Amino acid sequence: MDRASLKETSRLVVKLGTGILTSRSKQIDPGQVEQLVAQVAAQRSAGREVIIVSSGAVGAGMGALGLAKRPTDLSDLQACAAVGQSRLMSTYSELFARHDLPVAQVLLTHDDLEHRDRHLNARNTLVSLLDKGVVPIVNENDAVSYTELKFGDNDWLAALVACLLPADLLVVLTTVDGLVENFGKKNPRTLPVVETIDANIRKLAGGTLSATAVGGMEAKLRAAGMTARTGIPMVIASGKKKRVLANIIGGRDEGTFFTPRPGRLKGHKRRIAFFHHPKGSLWVDNGARDALREKGKSLLPPGVARCNGDFAKGDVVRICDLNGTEFSRGISRFDADEIRTRTLKGIEIVHRNDLVIL
Repeated sequence: MDRASLKETSRLVVKLGTGILTSRSKQIDPGQVEQLVAQVAAQRSAGREVIIVSSGAVGAGMGALGLAKRPTDLSDLQACAAVGQSRLMSTYSELFARHDLPVAQVLLTHDDLEHRDRHLNARNTLVSLLDKGVVPIVNENDAVSYTELKFGDNDWLAALVACLLPADLLVVLTTVDGLVENFGKKNPRTLPVVETIDANIRKLAGGTLSATAVGGMEAKLRAAGMTARTGIPMVIASGKKKRVLANIIGGRDEGTFFTPRPGRLKGHKRRIAFFHHPKGSLWVDNGARDALREKGKSLLPPGVARCNGDFAKGDVVRICDLNGTEFSRGISRFDADEIRTRTLKGIEIVHRNDLVIL
């Protein structure tokens, strides 16, 4: 896939980072949000469906509560989110109304997307909103989320939403032009295309120094890895540019374009790969690894070298090689104790229909 194919985009997810939504004083920047809303409205006028995944609630709440640094205490973070989310949605509602576009607030926790029925309900709700001409604005439900249920960052949430629908394109708008080589040096260069996220690419990423943001470029590369595996292209670009969405969808060299792998994972395998917190891990020998990865086989008992964790039948588990490197995920047909007895014979521990190579 190349950039020219982005002209065929009919459904896109746009992630807006805290840094492009708030001012230096941590308050929502109406002028900046206004130009971003205008860009989304232009894409809607062109007949495209757009879902926004918006950061900014915690940052806006920090400004309202007079906090200079992002709180580390969970209850303080949730207080900031509760105060800031209403301010954020009020701004969006007012600005989109100028373009005769209604908006809807969709707040999610990881549990909403992990549980099968709630996963499907979330998807159906988003699709229904799009069918009715509404712009869904998605954020993590920070006011109630706790560690076990958190996505971790909105880049990951945006990738999950793109995979949930699925979308034709994910655009992550941030304060930089893309993935930059030699960042902070005399000769920086924005990489126009990334075909494989390998160790050299990961070295270019660092965490964030922002007082309001979470994750930085490392989080964006993690999101790009997910969308690439599911067959969805992703672009990281600057949200400060007033024609950035038009340039991206017009196939121009804007930002960094992450090419997807050929084909798309089906919904069942997308859920296994990315929408679960694995409950344990199975380490497999080299023969089993090659059978799973190269031949599309199921995982049989003789191939399991080690079983870690306390998981039940039906739980998603990591599948790792003998070095502990995860290369697959799947649904276990047995609980951990049964597998550790090593009495299982002639039956699949993880069936290939319930297994995804990452």
